Amino acid sequence: MINLDNHQIVSKNEWIAARKVLLKKEKEFTVLRDQLSQQRRDLPWVAVDKEYLFEGPNGKETLSDLFDGRSQLIVYHFMYDPNWDVGCPSCSFWSDNFNDIVVHLNQRDVTMIAVSRAPYNKIDAYKKRLGWDFKWVSSYDTDFNFDYHVSFTKEELEKKEAFYNFTIQDPYVSEQPGVSVFYKNKSNHIFHTYSTYARGLDILNTAYNYLDLVPKGRDETGYDFPMTWVRRHDEYSE
Repeated sequence: MINLDNHQIVSKNEWIAARKVLLKKEKEFTVLRDQLSQQRRDLPWVAVDKEYLFEGPNGKETLSDLFDGRSQLIVYHFMYDPNWDVGCPSCSFWSDNFNDIVVHLNQRDVTMIAVSRAPYNKIDAYKKRLGWDFKWVSSYDTDFNFDYHVSFTKEELEKKEAFYNFTIQDPYVSEQPGVSVFYKNKSNHIFHTYSTYARGLDILNTAYNYLDLVPKGRDETGYDFPMTWVRRHDEYSE
């Protein structure tokens, strides 16, 4: 637990002076972030030549179908192993951010969905439980999750060696989180443009960005796993 009892206390003028020093660094960070975002968009692309068939609210759909008439597709790789009864609580924390932004993304030629390996009947029941209406499909019978390095084989788990977050490491569990981005051109050719994993997902969680503003921050020190405190939004009791 973070102890704030002995935190430095200053006059208002001293606080404004200190705040201005930090503001300069924040502005420098904003410029660097804009530059990084452009470098992300400038990355070369990889053609997606493999066929994938997903199951969702519209039945069977291809990757091309999932664009829903738009040219850009964001896929949140939601951790939900076919053998699990419920989805990952941490991914559920992220997914609480999705519902109300999708309509805005649509206006910028972007479709956003979630994809998991769990069968669609499990996904649909879990989605209804948590009151979500963003599109979420199953990749159960495809290699999609394995090809984009968010699901791992029994052999990889036993060897504690798998390719995740662009390096060979112990995946720990059969599923890990990520986001992948795709573009479809006027000839209906699809390209993989970007993927990010692990801490690369932080900026996509609105609650974490707000927690980073407050004195205690995320207040996760002392946990074996930082997100031990996280529950599905219908599991908290106050």
